[in-house]
Amino acid sequence: MFIDEAKIYVKGGDGGKGCVSFRREKYVPRGGPDGGDGGDGGDVIISADRNLHTLIDLRYQQHYRADRGGHGEGSNKHGKDGGDCRIRVPVGTIIKDADTKLILEDLDEDGKVSIVAKGGRGGWGNTRFKSSTNRAPRRAQKGLPGEEKWLYLELKLLADISIIGFPNAGKSTLISKISAAKPKISDYPFTTLAPNLGVVRLEEYKSFVVADIPGLIEGAHKGKGLGVRFLKHIERTKVLLHLIDMSAGEGRDPINDFKIINEELLQFSPELASKPQMVVGNKVDIPEAKEKFDKVKSKFRDMGIEIFSISAVTGGGINQLVKNMADMLFKAEADKARH
Repeated sequence: MFIDEAKIYVKGGDGGKGCVSFRREKYVPRGGPDGGDGGDGGDVIISADRNLHTLIDLRYQQHYRADRGGHGEGSNKHGKDGGDCRIRVPVGTIIKDADTKLILEDLDEDGKVSIVAKGGRGGWGNTRFKSSTNRAPRRAQKGLPGEEKWLYLELKLLADISIIGFPNAGKSTLISKISAAKPKISDYPFTTLAPNLGVVRLEEYKSFVVADIPGLIEGAHKGKGLGVRFLKHIERTKVLLHLIDMSAGEGRDPINDFKIINEELLQFSPELASKPQMVVGNKVDIPEAKEKFDKVKSKFRDMGIEIFSISAVTGGGINQLVKNMADMLFKAEADKARH
């Protein structure tokens, strides 16, 4: 199950109490105070883990508490510090304050950590209060309480290239051909209900991540169909691969399909609509689709758009497409580095 949102409660451990104690040893008159400090409470820490792809675990467990610090003891024994509570989330998780919606951290790298609830400091024992005028202090501090808050976690997938298009354009078939991803593939609309990630390997040390985004339709930016739920997953991508179904009937026009999807991107986020985009006509193994592709190719070219043809089912044009994807991706990365 793909879960990309979660609300959790976190609480740092309370600090331990300081101790009031005096030395009571034979032959040691006026031994003085020897109460130890309380231990510090543990922190609640959230870390990004590239091996996770969903927030489902946080749906089943909402409350996370770190251990409290141990209490101080006599003979200047300090209390033990409380253990930290560690929560693992997928790379690309954004941590927000649930009340203010303020972004606290963006865990956009594997291993990146955020301390979301600090533990309380342990209280001082009476040894700390000894002075020249107060040689037998009878007071100690209570430990401070740990931080507590509700957090809202939102996952935005980190993919180099996102495959977008109408339902049944062949996105899932394509990602299954170019990577090891095994998405569900059927011939009814909205077969894909969650994004699929796949790693495309070019050579021994080069690869990139591709995401198959569930089908968009007109009105998606308003929540129609699968709506904005998955549009947000495209925001971090570097390149868009716009897949168009050349076999679509019922008066569907490839150019109109292209314009509808791009209008949805623009309405959702102008920045998203401005990302580099590769346009690909799919299912050209079907004679009628091949004929339609040949007709619209020049029209796309008049719009300043180069459109490529493939058959995700037969594999026709796939090898050249992967090379083109890599070239566009590396160019987009180089352009971003220059700016």
